[in-house]
Amino acid sequence: MPLKAFRGPKVWLWRWRRNPLRRRADMVEAWVLLGAWGLTVLAGVLAGLVTARTVEHGLARERLEWRPVVARVIGKAPGSAASDSGAGGGERVWAKVRWTVADGSLHTGQARVAAGSGAGTPVTVWTDPQGHLVTRPATASQAHLRAGLIGTLGGVSAAVVPFVAGRALRGRLERRRMDRWDTEWARLGPQWGRMTG
Repeated sequence: MPLKAFRGPKVWLWRWRRNPLRRRADMVEAWVLLGAWGLTVLAGVLAGLVTARTVEHGLARERLEWRPVVARVIGKAPGSAASDSGAGGGERVWAKVRWTVADGSLHTGQARVAAGSGAGTPVTVWTDPQGHLVTRPATASQAHLRAGLIGTLGGVSAAVVPFVAGRALRGRLERRRMDRWDTEWARLGPQWGRMTG
C-alpha cells in the first residue's frame, strides 16, 4: 500500500513562495497542476463553443432546407376515427403515405396520421431536398437549447481528458517523491538511533 504524503494546513500558492524547504519536485508539481487546470478550462470552453456552434448551424441549415409537403394516406389507417377527441387531438398511428416532390417524382413512406384516416386524407409531412421523410425541424429557440446542452456535454467531455491526465501525472510525481523519501529514510533512519542514544 503506497504511503500518502502528509498534508498539513492548506496554504494558498505555497509552491510559488520563496522557501528554503521548497524542493524542485514541488515546483514541477506546481507547474503540472497549473498546466492541467489551464488545459482543462481551455479544452472545455473551446470544445463546448465549437460543438454548440456546429449543432446550431446544422439545425439552422435543416430549417432552411426541409420543407413541409402535403401527402395523401394510402389505404385506411389503423384505428377508429371515433377515437378523435376534438380538432387535432386523438390517437396518432403510423400509416403509409404518398407525396410528390418538386421534380414531380412520387415518393411513399410511413408517417403519423390520425387514427382511422381514410384513403386520400391529406397529412403534412416534412421532407429534405432529396424528397425523403424527415422530422419537423427544430425552431430557433429549440435549436439554441439543444446547441447549449450538446455544447456543454461536449465541453465537459473534452475537459475530462487533460484533467485526468494531470491527476495521473500528479499521482505519479507524488509516488516518485514518496519512493525517494523511503530511500532516504532507509539510508539515514538507522543513523538516528545512534545519535539519540
